[in-house]
Amino acid sequence: MRAIKTFNVEAGIPTLEEARRLVIDEIKQAKLGGAKVLKVIHGYGSSGKGGSLCVGLRKSFGLRKKERVIRDFIPGEDFTIFNPTTLNLLEAAPEMRADQDLGATNEGVTIVWLK
Repeated sequence: MRAIKTFNVEAGIPTLEEARRLVIDEIKQAKLGGAKVLKVIHGYGSSGKGGSLCVGLRKSFGLRKKERVIRDFIPGEDFTIFNPTTLNLLEAAPEMRADQDLGATNEGVTIVWLK
């Protein structure tokens, strides 16, 4: 059992709807596998203001949180020790302290804290 699972959704260059389905499936698989965290690599987009995957998936994560499918999510740019949600996550999943994106302000990833 691995506490952290990484999923690169942008690799297959999906549409936003395809990406949503893929991420939902990946959340289910990660939970079944006993993971506490799903790190989603979605890229930031080339527009300089966030691409459709970045913006759309984060909206989807907000809905999944409201539906209680996930505990919470942290945009990569907020994944720092100065973020209260990050601190709570690091307490629950200390393995995340070694993650290369901690403190890197990487807008192309989102950390999904699973239930």
